[in-house]
Formats: sequence, structure tokens, C-alpha cells
Amino acid sequence: MKFAIGYKGKMTQIFTEDGKAVPVTVIYTEPLVVSQIRTAEKDGYNAVQVAFKETKENRIAKPQREAYKDLGFFKYFKEFRLDDHTYQRGDKIDIDIFEEGDIVQVSGVSKGKGFQGVVKRHGFAGGRRSHGNKHHERAPGSIGATGPQRVFKGKKMAGRMGGDRVTVKNLKIVKIDKENGILYVSGAVPGRPGTIIEIVSKK
Repeated sequence: MKFAIGYKGKMTQIFTEDGKAVPVTVIYTEPLVVSQIRTAEKDGYNAVQVAFKETKENRIAKPQREAYKDLGFFKYFKEFRLDDHTYQRGDKIDIDIFEEGDIVQVSGVSKGKGFQGVVKRHGFAGGRRSHGNKHHERAPGSIGATGPQRVFKGKKMAGRMGGDRVTVKNLKIVKIDKENGILYVSGAVPGRPGTIIEIVSKK
């Protein structure tokens, strides 16, 4: 399994050799440092923990400072579950492991949209716009029978929308700028520009 962590940039388009325009998202990556190796014997599962985005020493909690002082001071840590790998603590992981044409899945936190009604949040059709339907064009309608005397959990109603972890699968790496650590991935990925996203290829 190949993986990377980056920051979402703008969307643009890349023209292929046959003249087709492919919409892509620009992802700015940083080298990852292997900060810890998880093993089934010690931790109950196999994984590789990586650290990224260097920061100042005084912004790190004292236990983390002591644990990772030989590697540097990092703001973020992330684990990827791997059963078979050759990584050792202190190794650096660049985007060199990826190739153009790789199929990846991208995960991140989607844009927060605040408190929204049922039409925007769940795609309700809303009421008709005429024949005495005053002020109820976007109302949810009935929310259940009167028998139970309550609203069942999970009922589709108005509420906070967005800010969820979203994974988009089957995206293609169209172009790689290894010198600047930039990936160009086909299609849209979750989040606003600047969102931290994970890029994973199962192969």
C-alpha cells in the first residue's frame, strides 16, 4: 500500500496528448517521517505512524517532545494500517512511491455548511408553490405518527451539515511534480483549500 498526506489546493485542468481536458485537484504534499511502528505483539495491530509539518518545540506537549526529540518536532501524526512493510523508525516517505496513472482514494473533512434545512441537507423536494401553500415551500412535512409521542432517532430533519470525514474512491493521479511535491488528482476531493487530506493507493 502506498500513502501520502497533503493539503488541498485549487482545481484546474490538464490537457492530455489527444487534446482532452481533464479536471484535476492540486494537492501539495510534504515528506513524511516514520515516527513509530505498531506491531500486533505489542499493540494488537500492525501499523505505521507518520509525522508531518514541522513546528516549534514550545508548541509540543512535553511527553511528545521526549518521545520524538530525535526525529524533530511535528504538529500532526497519522497511522496507516499495514501488515507487510519494510519501514523503520526515522525513514522518510516522499511522493516518489507514486506513479502517474495510479488509482487512489482520497479522504478528508468536507466543508462545513452550518445549520441547513431538509431541502439542502437531505434533498427533499419541498411543498408545491401554489394553491394555498403559504410559507411552506421548503418545510419537511410530517415527522411521524402521533402514536409513539416522539420523533424516532435518525429521522431526516434540519441540522448541522458538512464537517464530516468523506472518502472519494477511484481517482486517478494524472500528473506528478516530484520536484515540488505536487500531485494532480482527477476530479474533486473533500474539503476547502488548505484541508489536510490523505491519499492512499491499495496497490
